[in-house]
Amino acid sequence: MADFGENSGRRAEEQDGTNSRDVPEPLCGTGDPAVTVPRGLWSSNSVQRKKLVLHVDLNNTILVSDAVTGQGTVAALDYFLTTVTWGKMSKHGQWEWLCDSPSLLPPCSDAVSYYSQFGRVPGFTSAAGRRFRGVLDEHLNLLRWPEGVKGDRELAVKGENGQLYHWILPSFFQLLKDLEQEGREFAILFRTFGNDLPRVLRAVYRALNEGAHPLFPDLSDLKLSVNMTAGKIRCSKRGIVLSRAEDRVTTRDGERGLYQYLSSVQGLGGFQDHFDWWASNTFSIRGGKPLWVDPFDQNVQHIFIDDNIRQNDEDTIVHPKVFLDPGSAETRTACTSELYDITLVQNDLLRAISDPSYFTQRIHICLENYDRNLQQGAG
Repeated sequence: MADFGENSGRRAEEQDGTNSRDVPEPLCGTGDPAVTVPRGLWSSNSVQRKKLVLHVDLNNTILVSDAVTGQGTVAALDYFLTTVTWGKMSKHGQWEWLCDSPSLLPPCSDAVSYYSQFGRVPGFTSAAGRRFRGVLDEHLNLLRWPEGVKGDRELAVKGENGQLYHWILPSFFQLLKDLEQEGREFAILFRTFGNDLPRVLRAVYRALNEGAHPLFPDLSDLKLSVNMTAGKIRCSKRGIVLSRAEDRVTTRDGERGLYQYLSSVQGLGGFQDHFDWWASNTFSIRGGKPLWVDPFDQNVQHIFIDDNIRQNDEDTIVHPKVFLDPGSAETRTACTSELYDITLVQNDLLRAISDPSYFTQRIHICLENYDRNLQQGAG
C-alpha cells in the first residue's frame, strides 16, 4: 500500500481533528484486487438492492475543456492525447515513439507518456504528435453539436476553431438513461478541482428539467433531482471537512459519518475538491480526492470516474480510504491497483466521446468485479 502516515504539506483552513487512523500497509503489487468481505456477509440479492453512488470528474471526463488551465475543446483534447501516447528517450537523447495509437496503459514497461516526459505542450498534434492528428480530428467531429440546431447557452460551447461542440459528453446523459432503464437506484456526485461546477449543475438541470438537450429531449421523464448548491471538500493534516449549504460533516468522530453522508445523497449534485492539498502532497494518492469504500456494505457501492486515476500512486488523483471492519470508523489507504475497475475507473476520454454506452459499460464492469469479490469473500 502507499505510505499514508501523516500527510505533509500546507495546513488547510479547517482545523477539525480526526480520531480515525490510517493503518500502514506494505507497498502493494499488481496482483488480484482484494476488496473482499468475511464469510457470511454476501447474499445473492445484493445486486438487486444495491444503490450506486457515482463520483464523476468533470474536465477530460465528461467535459472536453479545462476551466483551470483555460483550455477550450480543441486544446483540451489535444492535451489529453499527450497523456495516452507513449514512447521513450533513446540512448542518443532522441524521443522514440512506441505506439501508433493512443492507449490508457503503456505498451511496455519502459514506456512513458509524452506528457510525463515533456509536460504540457501546446499544439501537440501539429508538431511532435503529428501522427495522432487524425485521432484529434475524428473525435472533434464526433463532438460536433447537431447540424442545424441552435447552440444552447449551457450545453453547447464554441471551440477555438469556431465550431460548436457538446460541452457535456452525450455518453454521460446516456448513462443516466441506461441506469434508470435498468431500474437501479443511483446518485451522481460531480467531483472537480475546478470552478465550473455551478455551470455544470445548471446545464444538467436544464437537460433534465427543460428538455434542452437535442439528443435527449425526454430526460425529464427520469424525474431526477439536481442539487444546485455546489459543496466543498477541504483537507488538512487534522482531517477532512465536507460542507454544502447547511450541511457540514467532518472526520472529527471518525470517517464513518462522511461515508454515510455520501451514501445517502439523492439525485445529482457536486463538490469542489481541494486542489492545493493535492499539490502540496506532490499530486500523489495521499492528497487526492477522498473516496470512502466500505467493502462490507451490501447496500451501497461507490465508484469514482476520473481521467487522472492512474495505477502509479505517486501520480494519481483519488485517495481511496477503505474501512477496516464492518461498522468501523477506521480506514486504510488502498493503492489504486487494488481497486482499479472495482471502485476506480480511469476515464478513456476518446472512448467516452466515440461510444455512447462507454460509461454504462464501465459501471457494469465495476459491478461485476465488486460482486465477484463479495462472493469470494463469502465463499
